[in-house]
Amino acid sequence: MFYFSIFIAGLALAIILTLAVKKIALYFKIVDSPAGQGGERKIHLQTIPLLGGAAIFLAYFLILFLARGHFFSGPLAWPQLLGFGAGALIIMIGGLLDDKYNLRPWQQIIFPLLAVVAVILGGVNIAKLTNPFGGVISLGAFSFVGSLIIAVWLLGMMYTTKLLDGVDGLVTGVSAIGGLIIFLFTLTTRYYQPNIAFAALLLTAVCLGFLIFNWHPAKIFLGEGGSLLLGFILGVLAIISGGKIAIALLVMGIPILDVAWTILRRLLAGHNPFRFADQKHLHHRLLALGLSQRQTVLVFYLFSLAFGLAGLFLQSRGKFWALVILVVIMSGVVVGFSRVKTA
Repeated sequence: MFYFSIFIAGLALAIILTLAVKKIALYFKIVDSPAGQGGERKIHLQTIPLLGGAAIFLAYFLILFLARGHFFSGPLAWPQLLGFGAGALIIMIGGLLDDKYNLRPWQQIIFPLLAVVAVILGGVNIAKLTNPFGGVISLGAFSFVGSLIIAVWLLGMMYTTKLLDGVDGLVTGVSAIGGLIIFLFTLTTRYYQPNIAFAALLLTAVCLGFLIFNWHPAKIFLGEGGSLLLGFILGVLAIISGGKIAIALLVMGIPILDVAWTILRRLLAGHNPFRFADQKHLHHRLLALGLSQRQTVLVFYLFSLAFGLAGLFLQSRGKFWALVILVVIMSGVVVGFSRVKTA
C-alpha cells in the first residue's frame, strides 16, 4: 500500500504542477517556437510552452523530502539527499536561464558540471566495480577514480536525455521505464533495497503524470532543464542503488549509442557536436521512414522495456552480453539508415 500511495501521490502532484507550470511558462513567454523558426531539430508546428521539467522536479523532490524517512531506511542520509536535490536544483536553474535566454554551449555545460560536483560533495561515491567475468574490482585508495566515473556517467546520462529530446514523450516515457525497471530490480530478494525502490517508483509516477501532457501532440515540453534532469535522476539512482549502472545502460542503451554515434558523426564532419543541430538522430530517421511520432516513441519504449526486463533476470556476465547485443543492433541500425535522406 505504501508504494501504491507513493505512485498515486506522485502522479497526481505531477499533473497539478504541470498545469500550473504550463500557465506560468505561457505568461512569461518561455516557449519553444515551431519548426522553421527556431532550429534544425524542431518538428512541431505550434508554439509550445517549456519549463515542464520544473513540474517533474517539484513533484519528485517535494515527495522525496516529505517521505525522506523511507529514503533514509538504507545507508543513505541527509548529505546524499541534499547533494542529490542541490544538483537537480542547479540543473533546473540552468535550464530556466537557457530556455529564456538561449545560453551558449559553454555556458550551458556549467550547470551539469556543478550538479555533478554537488552529488559528489554530498557523499555519493563508488567504492567498487563489478567485474562482468566474476568478482569485484575494489577502488580502495583510488577514490578519485570513483568520482571520475560518477562525473562521466552523470554527464553521459544527462546529455543522452538532452539530445534524445526530439520527439513528443520520448525522454519522459523512457525515463518512466527506467524508473520502473530499477524499482522492480531493487525489490528482488537478492538486491532488496526498499529505499531505492521508493525513489525509483516515484520517478516513474511523476514522469507518467507529465507524460499525459507531453504525449503527442504535446501541450508542454520538458525544456532544457527537464531533459537534463531526467538523465541526472536516472544516473544518480543507478549509482546509489549500489552501482546498478548496467541496468540503466540496458534501459538507455539505444539512446546512449545513438548519442555516441551522433557525436562521432559530427566530429568526423568537422562540426561541434553540441552546437551543430541536424535531423539525423535515430528518431528523426524513423520519422523519415514514415513512422508517426507515436510509433517512433513506441519503438524506443519497446527496446528500453525489453532490455530492461531482460536485465532483471541476467547475472553480470549476462548483462555484459546483452550490452554487446545492443551495440550490434545499433551498429546494424546505423548501417541500415545510412542511406535515409534527412534534413
